[in-house]
Amino acid sequence: MVYRTKTYLAAEWDGDKDAIDQLHKWKKNKFWSLSFTDAHDLTQARDGSLNCSIKSSLATRLNSSKTFVLIVGSNTKTARSGSCQYCDSLNSYTKYCARGMNVDYRSYIEYECEKAIRDDLKIVVLYNAASVNKAKCPDAIKNFGTHKAMCYMKDGSYYWDYQTVKDAIG
Repeated sequence: MVYRTKTYLAAEWDGDKDAIDQLHKWKKNKFWSLSFTDAHDLTQARDGSLNCSIKSSLATRLNSSKTFVLIVGSNTKTARSGSCQYCDSLNSYTKYCARGMNVDYRSYIEYECEKAIRDDLKIVVLYNAASVNKAKCPDAIKNFGTHKAMCYMKDGSYYWDYQTVKDAIG
């Protein structure tokens, strides 16, 4: 039996690393009390791994998670990283994987969102912005879970909204 105790953080890492870093700062700082056990501490896939190998590693992490947190930024919905069409092992003529793996055209983010829904995880969608804009959210997850903005605007400046994030992740 697998005990689901972890929190899985998903994001388009190139564009929203600042938001992921902020969650980890709140977790490590003694002043803040954001508490979660990051599922990404379980296992890592090398950057040079095949997309299918990375998705297998993601599945292992998701299988131990009870909460799925997706950070939505400007490029989240359109991110294509992880799709087999960008893998060197895909034979573009035959449409088969040269290494005998299943062909999967979903991005890593689409894969993670669909698995989180299928596994009935608690879903939290945090927008790396001062407002919720579901048009930027992947279609698979836009109608599931709790959607909150991670920031607020005051006097023309953006600030991280710790309390909203803490309440959403719970």
